[in-house]
Amino acid sequence: MVRLERRLAHAPEKVWRAVTEPAEMAHWFPARVETEPKVGAAMRFTFEGADDTTEGEIIEFDPPKVFAFRWNGDVLRLEIVPDGPGCRLLFSHVLSEETGGALSAGRNAAGWVQCLRALTARLDGGPHEAPPEDMFDRIADYVDRFGLAEGTVLDHPEGHLVRFERDLVWRPAAHVWAALTGRAAGATDQDTAEAARDDLAVGAPPPPAATNGHVLAGPITEVDPPNVLEYIWLHDGAPAGRVRCEVLTDPRSGHRIVITQTVPSGLADVLPTALAAWQTYLEALFATLFGSSRSRPAERTGELETMYADRLG
Repeated sequence: MVRLERRLAHAPEKVWRAVTEPAEMAHWFPARVETEPKVGAAMRFTFEGADDTTEGEIIEFDPPKVFAFRWNGDVLRLEIVPDGPGCRLLFSHVLSEETGGALSAGRNAAGWVQCLRALTARLDGGPHEAPPEDMFDRIADYVDRFGLAEGTVLDHPEGHLVRFERDLVWRPAAHVWAALTGRAAGATDQDTAEAARDDLAVGAPPPPAATNGHVLAGPITEVDPPNVLEYIWLHDGAPAGRVRCEVLTDPRSGHRIVITQTVPSGLADVLPTALAAWQTYLEALFATLFGSSRSRPAERTGELETMYADRLG
């Protein structure tokens, strides 16, 4: 659940109209809403420029206190609490796996902060706020604050599995693949497939853009653009395990990337470095996909390595 609270200098009745009447919601809610003001009423949500609609249902309607509804598999709830001459708005969004689950909390938190700013501007009689240019920084901040950028270590038949999964906010798979392989960001899926046949093949070295600088890369073992790139990693010149990058796409839950690295039991001492290196790598990849030039400073990897070493004992 993402939860936000705002103190508003307006009477509950005024806020109630702003958050429940479709004509008023158009000034701050991210989609056009069609519905009736009663429990059980169907809801239709349409994004600007989209051809299809998504469905929902009002599940609580208690003027001027509580408005709650389902949107696909998610539940949104707005509670208005009187507070002196104004009120407090308690907003919560329960994130279902159908629409991205916990991994989507960063983008949803950043998005709702912007929506509630637009709501406040509407109530105050100010202009509608356009989306900010620093949306990448907001999402990245929430991802870091919620711990969504961190990796995990799982048991694996070979010893350990370092695993990262990162929400990519619907960035096209071809653009993600281009960033992974160091190609032009405007490449199409067909372009990436043709390029893969030229130089991304089993037995060839992986492109430097798909490595993190701390894990020595060996030959490619599997390539399926724009979704899968796997290669062997080396320790003291010998094969030690595999690194696998998978780009997953879903129109409702969002696009995401999963990076895993198998680590033999006898090399458990490399786990903090692997975790730190891949987290820093994904932070930079995310920045690249949003058009930012954020680098991968060595001090960032060092700080994360210390954190993971302490955590793993």
